[in-house]
Amino acid sequence: MSSEKKVVKITNHVYQPKHEIIPKAEAEEVLKKYNAKPGQLPYILMSDKAIEDLDVRPGDIIKITRKSPTAGESVYYRYVVEG
Repeated sequence: MSSEKKVVKITNHVYQPKHEIIPKAEAEEVLKKYNAKPGQLPYILMSDKAIEDLDVRPGDIIKITRKSPTAGESVYYRYVVEG
């Protein structure tokens, strides 16, 4: 029996919600809609495994789309910070 462990990338996991960088124009619309500054959004670290396949930079805004049994889908935004 082989003792090798199978490595599963978290970004490909069935339960991992979709993460995407939103364009600057869309980010401005989101901030205006919620009357917020970027730093007022919840943070996500650049080192977070959920965004390891994205070419993120500090200051980017990530859109997270989750499937919801009650709402169909829900959208969250996170502000990328170093870490």
